[in-house]
Amino acid sequence: MGNGEGSGSLSRRALLQMIGSTAGSAAMYQAMSSLGFAAESTYPGPTELPGAPKGASILILGAGMAGMTAAFELRKAGYKVQVLEYNARAGGRNWSLRGGDSYTEMGGLTQQCQFDKDLYINPGPWRIPYHHRGMMHYAKLLGVPLEPFLQVNYNAYLHSSHAFGGEPQRFREVKADYHGHVAELLAKATRQNALDASVTKEDQEMLLESLRQWGALDGNYTYVASDAVSERRGYTKNPGGGLSARPVPSKPVALGDLLGSGLWEALTNGDVFDMQTALFQPVGGMGRIGEAFGRELNPLIRYNSKVTEIHQDDTGVTVTFTDSRTAGPEQTLRADWCLCTIPLPVLAQIPMNVSQSLTSAICAVPYAAAVKVGLQFKRRFWEEDEHIFGGITYTDLPIMNIGYPNTGFQSGGKGVLLGAYMWGMNAMQFTAMTPQERVQKVVDYGSQIHPQYHKEFDNGVAVAWHRAPFTMGCFGMWTADTRSKHYDDLCQIDGRIALAGEHASFLGGWQEGAVTSALDAIGRLHTRAVAQGRA
Repeated sequence: MGNGEGSGSLSRRALLQMIGSTAGSAAMYQAMSSLGFAAESTYPGPTELPGAPKGASILILGAGMAGMTAAFELRKAGYKVQVLEYNARAGGRNWSLRGGDSYTEMGGLTQQCQFDKDLYINPGPWRIPYHHRGMMHYAKLLGVPLEPFLQVNYNAYLHSSHAFGGEPQRFREVKADYHGHVAELLAKATRQNALDASVTKEDQEMLLESLRQWGALDGNYTYVASDAVSERRGYTKNPGGGLSARPVPSKPVALGDLLGSGLWEALTNGDVFDMQTALFQPVGGMGRIGEAFGRELNPLIRYNSKVTEIHQDDTGVTVTFTDSRTAGPEQTLRADWCLCTIPLPVLAQIPMNVSQSLTSAICAVPYAAAVKVGLQFKRRFWEEDEHIFGGITYTDLPIMNIGYPNTGFQSGGKGVLLGAYMWGMNAMQFTAMTPQERVQKVVDYGSQIHPQYHKEFDNGVAVAWHRAPFTMGCFGMWTADTRSKHYDDLCQIDGRIALAGEHASFLGGWQEGAVTSALDAIGRLHTRAVAQGRA
């Protein structure tokens, strides 16, 4: 790897895992952006592939977002399209687990989801940023309605097991106090002329006024308990009506206690470009997009098909596969071209006659460890008791995140939380457990934030992505070094075979990476097919 895991320096992958473990997935994505993992979508708009050779055929491996995007556009262009999919459903990582669903992970452990009707968990992606124009386009095209996804809820919690006696703090309290103390320090430096070399006298006056407003400082530019401060962080006693109406301002946390808590690390989770509002989720679960794609492309998709060999020659590509449920007799399909969207840890185990450069690229990209756990509770206590409606709580406990449902507010009855969204070493430790052990551990940890957990818990499911047989990991983890050495080789057409998926993008871990990668790959395949058709 780039910095050498065997040397004394820290590898980028290990660094990202540490960031994810301490500050949550959003902070990790921010670090990923600096390494070329995440960027704005390059979606160009509706795809045009004119002049497809008559009778030309393309075999697509995988019915995830990349495969189905490609199948949709290639069929529209006039190609004969066939899709082989390992699972019994479309969508790949675009997936929602609902009551009655069954899931078997590697090792043979099977979970039966027991959620109530209309309740679900998204084991894979769970949000779509507004600027992921490809995903937005296909959701609209397929008639899948979207609703808001609340990335930041000021009334959710920030939690450290080592600070404030382990008591969770409201996001708004930490944010207000951090901004207030920083504003006071900067105002003090400004008034002491410590910034004369950087700020003009005229700008200093405007800076002081902006700091007063930004930090809710008083007339002396200090951050102390006041109505203005309580309007940011909340009151000890809220304003009301009648004789009991008078509010009681809350007292800010001391700067030293706040800094020592480390809770400020989570404040930027809504500031990262990919997490800035507006974000969306499909009504009824992320899997609604994959399901809609599957209905649209149903005649083209052959489910329960495990690819065992890929062989190309001068005139086409032959793919050997078996029934993924029964491992029955081998079958083959042949086409002029092949678009392979199989995740790299699986693809690396499939015999395929491609160049050494492509083989090396496939083997160079490890996949992230991630675990998601969905918990159904007998009532929506987070709303009824703690007034948390959507959003995310961040914690230094191994569960890392608690995601509250962004729909069904005040509906009464049962509800499903994302009880954990783990990365890195935390995820690896939980992956080694049985699903039942994962669920129980998450309930135990979560009860440190929500004491109602044990009393209200009903049932749960746990998906560890390194044990998912169709991906063997969550998403491709590039480093700057591996991108430099292998990314172009991974994306180049090799004879009659091209690869696509989030791993072949600079939007790693996002469905938009799969969509834009597929569109890029089929555009280049189409150009080559047209050129050969005219030869």
